[in-house]
Parts: sequence; structure tokens; C-alpha cells
Amino acid sequence: MSAVLEFPVKPEARPYLDAFAENAGEPQWLRDLRRRSLNRFAEAGFPSRKSENWRYFDLQPLAREPLPPGRRAIFSAGVLAGVLLGGPTHRLVLADACFSPELSAEAGRDVPGGARFGSLGAALVDQRETVRAAIADTALAGPLAELDAAFFSDGFVLDAAPGIEIGQPIEIVHVASGAPASLHTRSLINLGEGSRATIVEICAGEGRYWRNDVVIARLAPGAHLTRIVVVEEGAAAVHTALFDATLGKGARLDGFCCLLGGSRARQEWNVRLAGEGATCRLDGAFLVSGDDEANIVTAIDHAAPGGQTRELIKGVAAGRGHGAFQGRIAVREHAQKSDAQQTSRNLILGRRAVIDTKPELEILADDVKCSHGASVGDLDAAALFYLRSRGIPAQAARRMLIEGFLREAADGIADAALRDYLLRRLALRLGRLEE
Repeated sequence: MSAVLEFPVKPEARPYLDAFAENAGEPQWLRDLRRRSLNRFAEAGFPSRKSENWRYFDLQPLAREPLPPGRRAIFSAGVLAGVLLGGPTHRLVLADACFSPELSAEAGRDVPGGARFGSLGAALVDQRETVRAAIADTALAGPLAELDAAFFSDGFVLDAAPGIEIGQPIEIVHVASGAPASLHTRSLINLGEGSRATIVEICAGEGRYWRNDVVIARLAPGAHLTRIVVVEEGAAAVHTALFDATLGKGARLDGFCCLLGGSRARQEWNVRLAGEGATCRLDGAFLVSGDDEANIVTAIDHAAPGGQTRELIKGVAAGRGHGAFQGRIAVREHAQKSDAQQTSRNLILGRRAVIDTKPELEILADDVKCSHGASVGDLDAAALFYLRSRGIPAQAARRMLIEGFLREAADGIADAALRDYLLRRLALRLGRLEE
């Protein structure tokens, strides 16, 4: 980047400034946005533990050993083996953060009339105004979101007209080749009034890389989005992601977040209930072992009357793993009749594992029903003794109890096939959990 900056640049930002290059084929507004976003990141640098929002997540490894964007690798269909949903889906594969038509072609991608689904790169050409409004959204603050805006190479776009119901799940597969680089994507979900869709995002890879994603969702009145995220990154990978959703009147969001892999994995969900009677259900689970870190951060903003939130996050930590949940529900002054419940339950397996949990309520209205709670403990000794007394080996008994503990978080998923898929992924991860 040849421009002389008129402010101090954080040392950790220098490799990203050096890696930046303008694409002459992009529209001028996008090139300007990228430069402004990179400058803001260069001035702020990586968030640190001094920031309350990043208190439980350490990005210093990225500061010490930078991972600027790199070139795309060549993939084969074999890299997807074992992680796909199976069954009929509308599938789009982002290989090293770039749309892969070869891998996406494995499944039909026709969607009902009035719904457009494809890569962000294509949408920048034929859906320019819709995409521009989302990409240039200044509400998406924060250094990593700014870095994403500067470097995103692709993403997906789902734009559904009013009244459209997409019956099959939309499957987004983010796969990394393992080349040491950062991978940035930015995606848009736009559901018209009364439309319905289910999106499953799967993140997988191998080697050392950093995935940094932003997804923007806008739900019109009466729309219903189910979004499931499964993070099974490579053992040396870093995963950071931001999901920003705005719900109109009577709209509904059902979300599930599952962190199962990566040396450091963080999912942040920001949801604004902007319309009266909007509903948000957000459940999740994380499993950490070894020296891994996992962090689920949620912020639910009740900005209109009659909204409802249900939140259940479950965590399991073994070895020297560190898991954390930070959840904040805010009820604004005029958001009367709001109903919000937030629960965090956690299991620690071993003396060196750590779980931090920080549920918060900020209530400014007086006619509301809100509660939150958190617990951290070991396996139920009485239940374990009962299973052992029935002849079940100790290791199998412990696994049964852990699996039963985590299962509750997935029970809120209405689609039986998706629920079974998640339970299979959880079971596979439990088989590798250090106890």
C-alpha cells in the first residue's frame, strides 16, 4: 500500500498494509471502502484482552506470527469428504475464501422463483445496489470487521422475495487448504416478508490459517431464518466470525452455533429485534481440549415491544482447554412486554481446564419478563456411579453423560435430519476429547 498514512500504525497491522493491493476491476466505491477500512484497522490494530468484549480470547499469536491473505490453492472434491450434510441441499463451496463452481456443482442449486442464491462476486455485478448497501454498512464496527471489509475475496448471497419458502437446506461449506494465510469472506442474507430459509455453514480445513468471516442478515416482517454454524477447523487454525442480524416485525431467527475444532475459535452473534413481536432463539455448544480456546459471544438488542429471546449455551472443557461464553441481552426503554431467558451451563473435566461464563441483562423497561443463569461444574457423581453399577465401563459412562449434557442444546432444532447431523458431529468430537 503506497499511500502515506497520517496516523500511527499498529505494528501488527504492518504485514496487512504491505499485502494490500487494489483491484482495478472493482467499482470505485468498493476500492474506496477497502482503503478506508484498512486504514481504520491499521490505526486500531488487533483487539486485546483489555477490551471487555475480547477479555476471554487471545489474538496475540496472530500479532506475533501474522497471516496476511495469500493465494488460492487447488482443491479436489476429496477435501469435502466427511463434513457434508448429505441428502438434497443447495450447496455452495468457498475454497480458500473463493467461490468454487466445480465443488459447488455436486448438488443442484436451483431455488424457488423469486430467490437468488450464489456467490458474492457474481452478485456484485447483477445485484449491485443490494450488495453495496450491506457491504458498506457502517454499523459493523470493530477491527476484525474492518480487516474483513478490506480483504474479503468472496462470500455468498441469498436474496429471497416476499413469500418464498426454500424447502431444502442451503449448505455453505468453507474449506481451507492449509496454506498459511488469512481467509476473509463477507456474505448477505436478505429475506423478504414472510419468506423462510434454512442455512447451514460448515467450516473445515487443515494446517495453520486464519478464517475471518462476516455475515449480514436482514429479515423483513414475518420472515423466518434458521441458521446453523458448525466449526471444525484444523488443529492449528484460528477462526473468528461475526453474524449481524436485524429482525423486522414478527420475524424469527433460530440459530445454533457449534464450536468443535481449531486452536482458537470465536463466534460473535449480534441480533437486533427491531420490529414488534420479533423472536430470537439462539443455542450453542463448544468443546475444547488440549490448549484450545473457544468463545461464543452474543448480544441481543430488544429494540421494539413484545420481543422474545431464548438462549441456551453449553460448554465442555478438558485438558488445558479454555472455553468462554459472554452473553448480553439489552431491553430498551420502549420495548415493553419483552420476554428474555438466557442460560449458560458448563462441564469442566479435569483440574487444568477453565470455563468463563458471563451472562448479562440490561433492562430499561419496566413491563418485562427476563432472567439469566449460569453454572459450571463436574459430571454428576451419582449419575456416574449409577451407570458404573450397571456394568458400563468408566470411559463409556462418562461419554454417555457428556453426550446427554450437550444434546439438550441441539434439541431446539426442529429439522430431525439437521439435528441428527449435529449430534453425529458432536459424538465424533467427543471421541477425541481428552479426559
